[in-house]
Amino acid sequence: MSEDTPISSLPMPEQLWVVSDVHGALSKLKVLLLRAGLTDFDGSWRGGQAQLVFLGDYLDRGEDGAGVLRLVRTLQRQAALVGGRVDALLGNHEVMFLAALMFRLRDPKDEFGFYDYWLGNGGQPRDMALIEPGDLGWLADRPAMLRVGPWLLQHADSAMYLKLAGSIDEVNARMREKLTSSDPAVWQELVTAFAARFAFAGSDGGPLIRRVLTAFGGERIVHGHTPINLLLGTLGEEPGAPLPYAARLCVDVDSAMAYIPGAGFITRLDPQGIAEVVTYPLLSSQR
Repeated sequence: MSEDTPISSLPMPEQLWVVSDVHGALSKLKVLLLRAGLTDFDGSWRGGQAQLVFLGDYLDRGEDGAGVLRLVRTLQRQAALVGGRVDALLGNHEVMFLAALMFRLRDPKDEFGFYDYWLGNGGQPRDMALIEPGDLGWLADRPAMLRVGPWLLQHADSAMYLKLAGSIDEVNARMREKLTSSDPAVWQELVTAFAARFAFAGSDGGPLIRRVLTAFGGERIVHGHTPINLLLGTLGEEPGAPLPYAARLCVDVDSAMAYIPGAGFITRLDPQGIAEVVTYPLLSSQR
């Protein structure tokens, strides 16, 4: 089995770590992985047989999205050599990036608006300049969903996945089809659908969550995409921990690490819930 074998359902490992919405914050990510014991000081895998799942949004906003992407790919290879596993899901910013790049030559005046939309949502031209062909193939092959033990992992708190198909394998296959399309209408629909959020919050959230879990399996959903302080209505405040909500059927792990200087965490899950949270160290100058 390769380091990135597409699998829709995996057994619960002894250690399952998740992190989401790095958004180019490479230096923070390296610190968090080191503090969690998953890498050494050189940034190499030392997590043994642990599993680490990135929930998407590697690019945009931060200082080095291309560096984040390459670190994730390197850790995938290294973990596989020692019986560990690193999975990386597709985020909406990857879709925006791919759309902007794909149509840049076909649509130099950006009449479809893909480049402007990507740029307006934190797109970094330096990331586009540093991305290599192998990176693009890797991005386009990202699965949209994964189930690990009782946890259903996805990037967004959105009903989009349920609208795509009725099983994880079908959702991932359908997403790959869309990412190979040359039809701008397909990309416009996907970019719009993937931007939706808050589907699991509020009075309508419970029934939708149960439909999602019935279709895709699992007992709880873990997602990123929506910063916790946005979900709580506390913009500007640093989310210090993951947020269980909707009768604990969902856990939001978007720590807003690219938005707030002291923000950032990585989370270890067990079959019962949140087992451990490793936070970014807050320096005295940030207090």
